Amino acid sequence: MEAQVDRLVQKTWTKFQSTPATSRLMIAISGIPGSGKTSLAGIMAQRINELYARQSPDAPPAAIFVPMDGYHLTRAQLAAMPDPAFAAARRGAAFTFDPEKFLRLVRRLREPLLDTVSTPTIYAPSFDHAVKDPVEDDIPIPATSRVIFFEGNYLSLDKEPWNTAARLMDELWFVEVDFETARRRLIKRHVEAGIAKDADEADKRARENDLVNGREIVENRMPVQEIICYLIDLYYSDHHTYNTVDMYVFKRDGRKERVQFDKITARVSRLCYGLDPDHVDAAAITQKVISGVYQGVTTVELDNLAAETAAYMTVTHPDYAVLAARIAVSNLHKQTKKQFSAVIEDLYHYVNPKNNKPAPMISKDIYEIVMKHAEEFNSTIVYDRDFNYQYFGFKTLERSYLLRINGKVAERPQHMIMRVAVGIHGDNIEKVTETYNLMSQKYFTHASPTLFNAGTPQPQLASCFLVDMKDDSIDGIYDTLKTCAMISKTAGGIGLNVHRIRSTGSYIGGTNGTSNGLVPMLRVFNNTARYVDQGGNKRPGAFAIYLEPWHSDVFEFLDLRKNHGKEEVRARDLFYALWTPDLFMRRVEANQDWTLFCPNEAPDLADVYGEEFDALYEKYEREGRGRRTVKAQKLWYAILEAQTETGNPFMLYKDACNKKSNQKNLGTIRSSNLCTEIIEYCAPDEVAVCNLASLALPTFVDASRGEYDFGKLHEVVQVLVRNLNKIIDINHYPVPEAKKSNMRHRPIAVGVNGLADAFLALRLPFDSPEAKHLNIQIFETIYHGALTASIELSKKHGTYETYEGSPVSQGILQYDMWDRTPTDLWDWDSLKAEIAQHGVRNSLLVAPMPTASTSQILGFNECFEPYTSNIYSRRVLAGEFQVVNPWLLKDLVDLGLWSDNMKNRIIADGGSIQNVPNIPADIKALYKTVWEISQRNILQMAADRGAYIDQSQSLNIHMKEPTMGKITSMHFAGWKMGLKTGMYYLRTMAASAPIQFTVDQEQLKVADTNVARANGSLKKRAQGSGLGNSYSAVPRPMYDQKHASPLANGNGIPEPVQPVSVPHSNGVAPKAEEAEESGPEEITEGNGESEQDIYAQKVLQCSIENKEECVMCSG
Repeated sequence: MEAQVDRLVQKTWTKFQSTPATSRLMIAISGIPGSGKTSLAGIMAQRINELYARQSPDAPPAAIFVPMDGYHLTRAQLAAMPDPAFAAARRGAAFTFDPEKFLRLVRRLREPLLDTVSTPTIYAPSFDHAVKDPVEDDIPIPATSRVIFFEGNYLSLDKEPWNTAARLMDELWFVEVDFETARRRLIKRHVEAGIAKDADEADKRARENDLVNGREIVENRMPVQEIICYLIDLYYSDHHTYNTVDMYVFKRDGRKERVQFDKITARVSRLCYGLDPDHVDAAAITQKVISGVYQGVTTVELDNLAAETAAYMTVTHPDYAVLAARIAVSNLHKQTKKQFSAVIEDLYHYVNPKNNKPAPMISKDIYEIVMKHAEEFNSTIVYDRDFNYQYFGFKTLERSYLLRINGKVAERPQHMIMRVAVGIHGDNIEKVTETYNLMSQKYFTHASPTLFNAGTPQPQLASCFLVDMKDDSIDGIYDTLKTCAMISKTAGGIGLNVHRIRSTGSYIGGTNGTSNGLVPMLRVFNNTARYVDQGGNKRPGAFAIYLEPWHSDVFEFLDLRKNHGKEEVRARDLFYALWTPDLFMRRVEANQDWTLFCPNEAPDLADVYGEEFDALYEKYEREGRGRRTVKAQKLWYAILEAQTETGNPFMLYKDACNKKSNQKNLGTIRSSNLCTEIIEYCAPDEVAVCNLASLALPTFVDASRGEYDFGKLHEVVQVLVRNLNKIIDINHYPVPEAKKSNMRHRPIAVGVNGLADAFLALRLPFDSPEAKHLNIQIFETIYHGALTASIELSKKHGTYETYEGSPVSQGILQYDMWDRTPTDLWDWDSLKAEIAQHGVRNSLLVAPMPTASTSQILGFNECFEPYTSNIYSRRVLAGEFQVVNPWLLKDLVDLGLWSDNMKNRIIADGGSIQNVPNIPADIKALYKTVWEISQRNILQMAADRGAYIDQSQSLNIHMKEPTMGKITSMHFAGWKMGLKTGMYYLRTMAASAPIQFTVDQEQLKVADTNVARANGSLKKRAQGSGLGNSYSAVPRPMYDQKHASPLANGNGIPEPVQPVSVPHSNGVAPKAEEAEESGPEEITEGNGESEQDIYAQKVLQCSIENKEECVMCSG
């Protein structure tokens, strides 16, 4: 940190030397309360004056620092506010200052200097802590003061007029500190200054005022030129002198013990086992921890500080993330009981302290099973596996998943996993052990509701519920509303279709009135989603509303999530999706008319699909039942406008979802779920349900051989299917309609996470032919393994109730519906013969879901998506942390290319490395972000695996600079490829990335040369780690060998190595090339692909009478 201060001094001095004699150099230093900005301002002024004194020994000081404290409103002004008590309590908040007065000072200081005699001295106010009010004209700023360091909380606040003053500064600096450290400092400061009488009162003030203000400061910060972290720690002894012999800490058991700094050093060093000693500096972390010690600090606080410090250093080397997790996990282990059975006993016997009534958090059945088999369960658990989590994954578990007693975490991660295993399998010790071991070794994870609720008194373990409106009536609507509330209460996400609700102005026979349409009704559902969260404030309630685009309220529907417009016609807490028939897409493409209907006047359109829908729709058109006729492209434009602005509506294709469903024998499927991957039949008397789990694809990489272990994947998929099938039987259903549906059809959803990490572990660029082939083979394996397990379950328990008449009962599998031929990886003919003889236990099996939280827990990238950036932020309660793609970071460290300059260059390029000089081309190919990969490739890979996904997939689309033409091309490409889900969210890149605000722009100017110098002295790379222009490494299956877990390095991520070259497989899906050739116009997102802009300027000017002007018209 001394080096950083020296650099800032040198930077400021250099700038001062080039500042004209008629101007001042003005630097504003901001930060949250307790960050150390005052110390920094004082040190900077002192150091600049020392340099100036050497240059001009007889001249008065050139630098001065001006605190913002003098711009507090007086107590009299606060007393005159509408709520004086609140104003007094919140003194220090932005609204208790006079920013206009401060702005006037800054403007005066910006005026040209004449000379030291003619230019008058300007005065700034100070703050008298004795009288607790400002003192006017107390700080003189003479003409000789030409370097001014302002310091204050709000000097980089992006709100008027603070930001106006900020823009008049030469530079903005921000002192960054985690909130816990700031809180500790503020407690001491408030007590010493007499602001609070004791530590408890000081803590209350810090939490309820200072840190609330701090949150506003962090969240509304302007771009700054410098970020200074923890600077005050280095200078703490300059302002607070302690006799270390007399300092003490509080142990976890409440004992008081004298501080022994060597114990802190030894503890951090012990946890560095197996980490790279060339890059992990335990002493640096220890120094940070020691600087945060204060009288009476607890050892828990010291551990938290050590973990946070290591997490901040993750940008230096990925091993710091491992160390941070180890410290945090070790801390938790010291605060919790070791024995699983003892923890379960505590959770079961919990008594609510407010009413002294028993409030067990574990069900009686599970408690009795655990007590009966305590020895087996306790001996099965391997607690060292907790140390395989990365810091942010562990903090996610700690925040939301691990059960608490009186607000304190009672479980360890291994306890939670064992609770889930026992919750699913009960006293079947063999299955419990199997599930525990695979989950704890990161082969798969169950979905969040299962992790939340398994083993509890209400084990609602399902994630997804699809609800059909019971009836187009007040009774039906409010019955449906109650159903949604009951589901949301138990952590279920909801997909609700409203196709059959009558439109605005439609006649209501019962009251002789007219309907208000969809919007007022959806606002009621919106408020229910806000009020009833998922499982007691774990996650907000989430409803996705599905509508077919022939509904005459569709234009109003598209506006519901927009940020502007009247509040009474908005419902922004719902999510929206279109259930789009092929007929609409054809009419958009041909620029034909589109008729909008009221479902009360044109019934049954929601209940048919394909040719039957086309015939009924056209019949109603001929009969004149339409409410309104528009150009199909006008509605299309409204859809694209909403998607560009809000990311909604999701796009799903009704005909593909129905034609390629194994539930087509049940009736027409009318919607998907919240995340667009579940495609199941629902009805007024059936609420479709799906239990989710995801496979951790990188764990199946055999890093030592550079191969993908399809055999192990096939085996684990079968375990997962058995688990999910068991959940159907043990689940606590929030409504009886859900139990009825799930018991009849028994659908499950196996998903994935970390596909991008699996590619990187095998050194395969995401869009390479080998990655595309591996993508197909992975999902072939998952589908084949899932069917294999379902057949075995059917042999034992029989087929699901509605099996007869389904496509699978007729020997038709998903890839048959896509007209694809599998590779030769698995024997599909024998599988079909088994199905013909025994049937299957589950109607649906595979549905890759988003995996947002569970991927973070496991430390992998989300589901099947590419990395969106190679450097990004993770925000936890302790603060915001920069994280670099661990694969890239390790490669650049091994190449000798990693440095602060390299980090800043990547940040400045928005997380991309494509324009960074001297990074080898093979590394650039590996680490393309999703913004640099052609969206056609993304869509084609989705279609390739879609042939082995019997539900659907949560497919996000990413466009750096979306235009109507690009979005249209994307939609039509996906539709023509046969996708069921054409688009989940439309993700667009922000015009300016906030993370860039941490970049030192001066240093960027020399970043290229620094990289070049690093490249000139490369470290020796691992043999075979480079990639040429062609990639010959195609993974081959491994069936007979048994291998240990590939997580040999203990951090949950296989080491990136070069795979063994093997002959190319002949089993390529034959339709892929045809689809590539016959696809629609190209989409200009990614690497060098062009696009015919079929819906930009010309479409906006399209005339009905002049059809040849519209490039979307047929011909």
